[in-house]
Amino acid sequence: MGFAARGIVGNRAERKALRFLVREGLKPITRNFRSRGGEIDLIMLHGDCLAFVEVRYRKSTRFASPAPTVDRHKQRKIVRTAAMFIASKPHYARLAMRFDVVAITGGVDGTVEWVRDAFRPINSTL
Repeated sequence: MGFAARGIVGNRAERKALRFLVREGLKPITRNFRSRGGEIDLIMLHGDCLAFVEVRYRKSTRFASPAPTVDRHKQRKIVRTAAMFIASKPHYARLAMRFDVVAITGGVDGTVEWVRDAFRPINSTL
């Protein structure tokens, strides 16, 4: 699959994850927040908690489920990028924060798995 095709598939997965999370009661803050060190797919407000969401997609779980592919290296990048987001928007600093993963498997009608509090910054060894 080429870079452009991966981008289209990734964008569809992010939109599906966003719709799912909104149905679950979360409110979107921003999509694809980028900083020098990385990107966060979705930043959502869940009550008084700010959720930094990594979206993972796999066409099949034949070789691996998408959720465990958020390894320590990716976790560190997400945590650093979240710190940059908070530095740029300090009014969010007073909120509780967590790191979620939304794993999507299959096509358009695929399954969605939402892993709340999937990892913690202390576990990601900054």
